[in-house]
Amino acid sequence: MEAARRWPFWLQGLALLWGRAVAGLEQIRTTVPPAPAQACSAFSQKSCEECLKNVSCLWCYTNKTCIDYPVRSILPPSSLCSLSNARWGVCWINFEALIIAMAVVAGLILVSVTVCCCYCCYCRRRSRRLDEEEEQLARKREERRLQSLQRKHERKLKHDEIRKKYGLLQDSDNPYSRFENE
Repeated sequence: MEAARRWPFWLQGLALLWGRAVAGLEQIRTTVPPAPAQACSAFSQKSCEECLKNVSCLWCYTNKTCIDYPVRSILPPSSLCSLSNARWGVCWINFEALIIAMAVVAGLILVSVTVCCCYCCYCRRRSRRLDEEEEQLARKREERRLQSLQRKHERKLKHDEIRKKYGLLQDSDNPYSRFENE
């Protein structure tokens, strides 16, 4: 009991709630017996809504019968009920329209995923291409700048040679420098 007093109040409350919840679930499990599953044929000659409350049932409008859904085949065979008169899941749409609607939705999802993937791949390639072009332009710009500096240096050397030749450079020991009057 002393250990329980040392726990924070919120932790004690949490333990108390958990214990009550578990006890409540055990009471529910023991007091409520599972509902017996009725056969689909028990809903024949009643309404479609009552038949389709059970997911494993198929309603046929031609003879107003509720039958077990043929699980082994994906589509119910026409010997049981034609697709245009069969209802499964909901009463307001026939099985044929349900299949068509599901196929259209699945097709739209596939097409949209394909388009998104193609668009994303195209954008990636395009961004890579732009990055490569940008790098190439930067390299060319740097090459031009270096060539320009090299030409500028060559021009300066040529001009300095010409200045030396005609004695226009003051601090050179060029034999062609001007003689000054002594």
